[in-house]
Amino acid sequence: MAQAQTDEQSVGSDVYGFDAIRGIQAGREFYVAMCPLKIIPKIFIFNDYDIPPEMRAQRTLRETRIPAIKNYILNNPTDYTFSSLTASVDGKMKFTPAASLGDEGKLGRLYINMDSRFLINDGQHRRKAIEEALKEKPELGHEMISVVFFKDDGLKRSQQMFSDLNKNAVKPTKSLNILYDHRDTFYRFIVNLVTMVDVFENRTEMEKTTISNRSSKAFTLNGIADASLKLLGMRKSKKITKKDEETIKEFWKIVSENIPEWQLLLKGDIVPSELRKNFVNTNTNLLNALGIAGKFLIKEYPNDWQNKLRHLKKIDWSREAPEWDGRLIINGQMQRQAIGIDLAANVIMKKCGLALSPERQKIEDKL
Repeated sequence: MAQAQTDEQSVGSDVYGFDAIRGIQAGREFYVAMCPLKIIPKIFIFNDYDIPPEMRAQRTLRETRIPAIKNYILNNPTDYTFSSLTASVDGKMKFTPAASLGDEGKLGRLYINMDSRFLINDGQHRRKAIEEALKEKPELGHEMISVVFFKDDGLKRSQQMFSDLNKNAVKPTKSLNILYDHRDTFYRFIVNLVTMVDVFENRTEMEKTTISNRSSKAFTLNGIADASLKLLGMRKSKKITKKDEETIKEFWKIVSENIPEWQLLLKGDIVPSELRKNFVNTNTNLLNALGIAGKFLIKEYPNDWQNKLRHLKKIDWSREAPEWDGRLIINGQMQRQAIGIDLAANVIMKKCGLALSPERQKIEDKL
């Protein structure tokens, strides 16, 4: 106890004290400390204007990201998860092992002088979201988040640390995010939808947004999700009604019944790799075009859109078909541009007997 007080005083008269674990990385000590949320905004103050760009250790804060992270905390008070913040400390630090563990102990207390400079190497948006969440729900202040502290005199290593922490990070694919997001009711429905529509079942790539040449999959989960959003006229996922769910399910079942190649796939008369190579109708962009066309068909023919989709049988879905040239395909390559998807949707709408609105004709005129 006396040693701890001595160590604390050696850091300064005003100190932060945290329960912490000590470790060694690249020959240097670092510390993982448990910090109450209420102290996070006090330690990490945004003062980048005081620090020249060549010394800053983070990208510019994107304020538009903060509300979503804040609401994630507030809407899931018993089920949110945050990874550690990582920070550089320019100032006095002292680690005191627990008395029972001896001088080489890894568990103990970390003391940091309050006048130290702190720079976040990883987690600035989480830090800001925590600050905003505490304004609305101060009782969250007693909860904890782990912070990894690295001593960095003069903040000389902070930029390299930021680069090292981020350059090897792999962002999860959209399909994987959909598969693993159990809170989003729309995504939960889409994952279940794959098992409800025969042509999707066991033929959907659930983790990746692209399909390898030899894969036995024909569709991607994110492609089905995006196209279903367009069918409902939605830009991003949100809670949908039971009626919406039934519409999506019925739409894809009827589409699958009226695309000849999808029926060949169901019967085993064509393999997914051949379908993907020679036809456009499993491509994510084409699925999106089907969703857009479906939205307008349902709006124009609320009681007869199912019959209108029978005209899909008459469409030439091969990559060489002139319908897709300059729309989905340019110089033999599938395009990823939004205009190509809209132009493909126009083809489907006209083939299904729907006249283009003035707005859709403007899109057509761009061709």
